[in-house]
Parts: sequence; C-alpha cells; structure tokens
Amino acid sequence: MAELDKEAVVGVLNRILEMELAGVVRYTHYSFLVFGFGRIPIVSWLNTQADESLLHARQAGEWITTLGAYPSLGIGQLLDSHQHDVGAILRESLEAEGKALVLYRELLALVEGRSVALEEFSRQMIHAEEMHLADVDKMLRKPGELKAFAPREI
Repeated sequence: MAELDKEAVVGVLNRILEMELAGVVRYTHYSFLVFGFGRIPIVSWLNTQADESLLHARQAGEWITTLGAYPSLGIGQLLDSHQHDVGAILRESLEAEGKALVLYRELLALVEGRSVALEEFSRQMIHAEEMHLADVDKMLRKPGELKAFAPREI
C-alpha cells in the first residue's frame, strides 16, 4: 500500500470534525424552531440528525488521535437564513449535507489504497450522507411528486 499523507488526512478529518459539530448545533437549534401540527415527528427527526452528527464528530476525532494528531476545537460554519419554516430548515440541511458529502469524498480520495480502515470509514460516511441527502430531498418534494427536488450526481 502507498504511504498515507497523515497531514492532509488529519486536515480533512479536522474539517469533518468541525462540520459535524456544527451539525449538532444546527440540528438542535432547528428543533427548537418547529411549530405546527407536524412538530413532533419533525423535531424527532432533527434530534436524530443532531445525535448522528455527534457520533460522526466523535468518530472523526478518534481517527485524528489515532493518527497522532490534535483534534480541532473549532466549529464549522453555522448556516442560518433566519427563515424558520420547515422548508427553509430542510433547504439549509440539504446544503449542509452536500458539503459534508464533499468532505467525506475528499477523505476517501486521500486514503483509498492507503488505509483499509480509513477507506471503509470514508465509504460508510459517504453512504450515510448520500442517504441523508435523499431523505431531505424527498421531504422537500410536494406530496405525489416523483421528480427530485435538487437533482445531484451521486
């Protein structure tokens, strides 16, 4: 196997850590702002997303220390359009999930053929992010609409 560029990998992992921690804050914040008849299932879904972001942040942090580096104390960008209807929240979520997918694909490119474990981690995270994007896309569609809300190349 080719040698791993630890500095580059740790750099991407730290960006992932920061982005996932921002996801915890963002999804938790969103959960406070949902009102109306559909509140309970939407808040539950948002809280599940926050929990999953925390899990992903922990996994990234563990990889950083496994590689002998220091995990970032930073937090990624917090998107907030200050439009808090469910549609706006989901559109912001779609954007954030898309950015996460880009980072995990960047990590995969760095580790592919160099570390089976990191490659597997990257692929699992890509799978999770693609599924999140699909779920959010479906939630943004009008009932009965089959066409993707935001077509993207997967």
